[in-house]
Amino acid sequence: MTIIDADRTAIDSLVAPTPFPGSFAVSYLRVSTKEQAEKGGQAEGFSIPAQREANQRKADQLGATIIEEFVDAGESARKADRPELMRMIQYVAKHKTNYCIVHKVDRLARNRADDVTIHLALKDAGVTLVSATENIDETPSGMLLHGIMSSIAEFYSRNLATEVVKGLSQKAAQGGTVTKAPIGYRNVGVRDEFGREVRTVEIDEERAPLVRWAFQVFASGDWTTSQLHQELVARGLTTAASPRRPSRPIGKSSVHRMLTNPYYKGSVRYQGVTYAGAHEAIVPNEVWDQVQTVLGTHRSAADATQVHEHYLKGTVFCGQCGSRLLVCNAKSSQGTIYPYFVCASRHGGRGDCTRQAMLIEQVERLIERFYAKVQLDPETTQAVSAMIHARFDEMMAEGAAELADLASRRTQLEGEQQKLLQAHYAGAIPLDLLKKEQDRITASLETIEHRITAHHGHYADARANLDDSLKLLSNAADLYEHADDANRRLCNQALFRAIYIDEDNDVRVGYRNPYDGLSLSGLHADALSWAAEAKKMGQARTATKGGPLVASSHLTRLG
Repeated sequence: MTIIDADRTAIDSLVAPTPFPGSFAVSYLRVSTKEQAEKGGQAEGFSIPAQREANQRKADQLGATIIEEFVDAGESARKADRPELMRMIQYVAKHKTNYCIVHKVDRLARNRADDVTIHLALKDAGVTLVSATENIDETPSGMLLHGIMSSIAEFYSRNLATEVVKGLSQKAAQGGTVTKAPIGYRNVGVRDEFGREVRTVEIDEERAPLVRWAFQVFASGDWTTSQLHQELVARGLTTAASPRRPSRPIGKSSVHRMLTNPYYKGSVRYQGVTYAGAHEAIVPNEVWDQVQTVLGTHRSAADATQVHEHYLKGTVFCGQCGSRLLVCNAKSSQGTIYPYFVCASRHGGRGDCTRQAMLIEQVERLIERFYAKVQLDPETTQAVSAMIHARFDEMMAEGAAELADLASRRTQLEGEQQKLLQAHYAGAIPLDLLKKEQDRITASLETIEHRITAHHGHYADARANLDDSLKLLSNAADLYEHADDANRRLCNQALFRAIYIDEDNDVRVGYRNPYDGLSLSGLHADALSWAAEAKKMGQARTATKGGPLVASSHLTRLG
């Protein structure tokens, strides 16, 4: 034994607590992370099994029996409200306990304030704090060492946090990813030229297309985050699986975080600062910016609905300056409240608009009367429908030659497939050549089927849209008159981009597609003329040949 070892043994004997045979102790164990808790004793000095063994040896030295064990697995010592620590303090206050054994002081607390609070709670219960690996007890030397070790633990914790933040800030400034890559990307390890593993990020080819699609459709402004979430779940977007958590459908809150995360446009955000990232962007800058605009509009609309909500709000505009009309409640001297629409420009003191306030009830009546002008009578509806459907028939006929060519080509390719199979069965064509040719033919057939389906689907969708639009126009006034406020809002949003109220109480509107074309008085007049001429020609043809009515030439003339 060296002189130093002898001195250390002497010091330990001076500061070590006096054993009390037959005494009782509690054991407190803690690891900071779940990963440490799951190592099962492989991280010596930090794992639960290693701490338990050391605490038991200390209890044997003290001649004490451990009557209760408290384990905080995956709990940081930077917070004092750990569940098992709180339970231990309550336990020793109710049960006779001589010692509280910890593996190290920093297992109990990593700042002086918490350390003092916990130590006082143990002292009030008559419990002596003992460290299994440090000479900590109630003696003056032990208390001095306790204070020193507690201060060191606090310094280590704060310095480590500072160094971590510094390192992550440097990594972010260089374009590195400082957190787990968001959905649509994967954290991977690659080897550099020296054989060292480098952690980086790559695009997740399975999920990235769905993320890209989500940004594109949301940028149109036609989707809400709830609708987008439902569609993404239906399309199969899931989180990436991890060792502790299986893959599962993306959550609704995750959709909003995804849409607001600049990582997808190639940026890295850390500590409130945004840096140019080294990873590949999934979403173009302009698409990401448009998504933020749409989200801002949704937030503004949500805020606006909480104050002075009205079904015309957001649809009606000042006919003089084009600004929105805002809802404003005015109170008379008798306390009666009168709701008005006021021009946002004049109300905010911007511009020189002189538009006077309008009673909301008056604006409602003006729009109700305007709907009578929007509604088409049955004769006009039938004439417009027949004329446009006839034009569709013309366009379908014009594409008949192309469809015939596609069908002929499809038949030819299917014949080639059969010949290839027969040649292969006869041993004239090897398997690798057969596969190559079959892949070529299959790709060509898929292209042809897509073109044929798209040709028919395009016209089918257009016809259905026409029929639905004309049906709404033919019943617009009746529907609007009997609709509740919510459905009136839907009618206005379906038909109009904006409704302008002029100074003389005239109503002007900006129609949405396709109503901007179907509402034209010129179209109505042409359709009625076409229907009259078509009827006359049909009667003449029936009298002479008994043949069907052909309207293509008239549609060509009408454009």
